[in-house]
Amino acid sequence: MNSSSPSNQPIIVWFRQDLRLSDNPALWHAAQTGKPVLFLYIRDDISEAVRPLGAAQNWWLHHSLTSLASDIMQWGGRLILKSGPAQEVVDHIMAETSADEIVWNRRYGEGEQQVDRAIKAAYAGKATSFDGLLLHEPSQVRTGSDQPYRVYTPFWKKLSSGAPPRAPLPRPEQVTHFQSSMESEQLESWALLPTTPDWSIPLARHWQPGEAGGQQNLATFIDGNIDHYATARDNPGADLTSRLSPHLRFGEISPHQAWHAASSTPNKDESLHQLTWRKQLVWREFSYHLLQEWPRLASENFNPKFDNFPWIWDDNAASALKAWKEGQTGYPIVDAGMRQLYSTGWMHNRVRMIVASFLVKHLMIDWRRGEQWFWDTLVDGDPAANPSQWQWVAGTGADAAPYFRIFNPILQAQKFDPSGSYIHQYVPELARLPARYLAAPWEAPGSELRQAGIKLGETYPLPIVEHKRARERALDALQSTRQES
Repeated sequence: MNSSSPSNQPIIVWFRQDLRLSDNPALWHAAQTGKPVLFLYIRDDISEAVRPLGAAQNWWLHHSLTSLASDIMQWGGRLILKSGPAQEVVDHIMAETSADEIVWNRRYGEGEQQVDRAIKAAYAGKATSFDGLLLHEPSQVRTGSDQPYRVYTPFWKKLSSGAPPRAPLPRPEQVTHFQSSMESEQLESWALLPTTPDWSIPLARHWQPGEAGGQQNLATFIDGNIDHYATARDNPGADLTSRLSPHLRFGEISPHQAWHAASSTPNKDESLHQLTWRKQLVWREFSYHLLQEWPRLASENFNPKFDNFPWIWDDNAASALKAWKEGQTGYPIVDAGMRQLYSTGWMHNRVRMIVASFLVKHLMIDWRRGEQWFWDTLVDGDPAANPSQWQWVAGTGADAAPYFRIFNPILQAQKFDPSGSYIHQYVPELARLPARYLAAPWEAPGSELRQAGIKLGETYPLPIVEHKRARERALDALQSTRQES
């Protein structure tokens, strides 16, 4: 039975990776039509090739949807929650409401695009998509031979030499809300939050999911931390990064808002810091352009020459993977990063590269196992950035760091955490050890270890692999792969 008359035919705004009311092109379009708007979110982890969210992302999604529903309610509307295959849900709602149109902002995962194409085909002339996730659509950024970019630097030059990204759209001032008795599923019934055990309590101390939290983080960064970004962003102990990645991942802020905020601060010219930060936004963009062209980025080597690489997987490797996940490798900078990840759902970007290199090159464990762990534990687990960054470190991806570039976790700790503040924060067993020994505690004199209350192998593990030997093994494996190729 239809719940609307012809004069009350709604336009459906389908939220996906754009859980915000400002700078939302689909919502803006709907508001301009003057038609009554039905706000919809569909939880679809059933459709073919759609990748279900990880546990930390589910936690974030629950709170982000709670925030979005509250914002819409204060606006006089109601967010309808439905679950199941998106095509079936849309079919049902379009029929029940006699909706005149359905609009959304585009997404770029393989399964999601298959769903969107099918719905557009089924509702030709009634389904419209917009560019709310990226600064530039992949189809608009091509090489001179009309090919997708595989290398970041020319990609950046192409974007930076063209017209700047569009200005953000404001939040619509007036929206006619669709009044109906349509039932909405209860968010609690989706069981997105962990219960036994509830490991999310520390996450709540570090994050405020939702559009308001994203705008607050953006304002805090632009008002201060951006002035140190180029020189301090690689120091994990300083915590001077933007911390916007989960808000961007769920679309609580848009990349256009982030881009233009950097130039809207009074009395600030384009600086090295602003330029460096914008380049990081474009790295995100580059990852999505790769995903658009190579949709199996999370499951297949971008560079097929690595398809025969001799990854190690046996009982020892499984034990090493467990130690890596738990932050018990014996390398403090690696362990600090993995513990930060598990306790906060996030990890400093410099440390992400260190821990990823350690797994892939020191332990010779397939990058896909690490990518899956990050996908499950990161609140900003991004369908494009996560696999592209793992492939970058592994040397298997586009514009990748060469495989023979092997991060030395000792030197990395000495260079980027010289005071030991980051290691001290997340590896409290070493809290009393002087900073000069923190990168390699096994090299500390016995008297220093005793004074710090440390018994290596008991209170803190010995290294699970020796750096020099691990490096040689990785390089030997690379050489054998090259010969086979």
